[in-house]
Amino acid sequence: MAFDIGSGLEGKKVVVTGGSGGIGREICLAFGAAGSNVAVIDLDQTKVDGVVAEMAGGPHLAIAHDLRPVADHKRLIDRAVAALGGIDVLVCTAAVLIRRPSVFDVSEADWDFQHDVNLKAVFFLNQAVARVMKEQGRGGRIVNFTSQGWQSGGFGGSVAYAATKGGIVSMTRGLARSLAKDRITVNAVSPGAADTAMMRSGMDDAALAGTIAQIPLGYMAEPSELAGSVLFLASNHAGYITGATINVSGGWLMY
Repeated sequence: MAFDIGSGLEGKKVVVTGGSGGIGREICLAFGAAGSNVAVIDLDQTKVDGVVAEMAGGPHLAIAHDLRPVADHKRLIDRAVAALGGIDVLVCTAAVLIRRPSVFDVSEADWDFQHDVNLKAVFFLNQAVARVMKEQGRGGRIVNFTSQGWQSGGFGGSVAYAATKGGIVSMTRGLARSLAKDRITVNAVSPGAADTAMMRSGMDDAALAGTIAQIPLGYMAEPSELAGSVLFLASNHAGYITGATINVSGGWLMY
């Protein structure tokens, strides 16, 4: 099979959740540079408008949307389909992290909020987009974001967050099996320490230094260093990869 320099991404219709976040923004910019048309989804309209204004190519679409109400997913997807002309790729980066001093400080509200955003919304958005991809009849690519916490179990008060990310890995594998017959691949990307506002939240300089000391490459990833793995999984080069979790952690985790 011949591959062009964009690996088949030119003209692809892409939906990215968490698109104005540290990693999500870089993914949107990368898809734009590859010639894709992108729906950038996040909570704040001003922020998603700002990302679209930075992007190459187009047309692109900026949508402010809260992913928690599952009943609203169809409306969201219908809007993206109408604007883009279909959906070829879904990338789910939207997530929330609530760090507590210890596991004993984690509340039911903490648990519910993180699971509603990080796991429940991701599953039902995968489901809604997979329906569209199946109806289109040309396959598709879904990339979900997990975290090193899916394997480590998290630390202290981040156990609830880590549980959602473990769920993402399991869910991704199950969806990969279920959707393979429709030529829809489903994979996950597992960042280690990326230099984002989420990573730095609730951590002082000493805690950050301790984290960096555990990373063989010796630094936190720039958010842009996560984009390449996503574009690879969405490209023609990754057509025979499904159910995989790509570890992008600078060697912090090795498995």
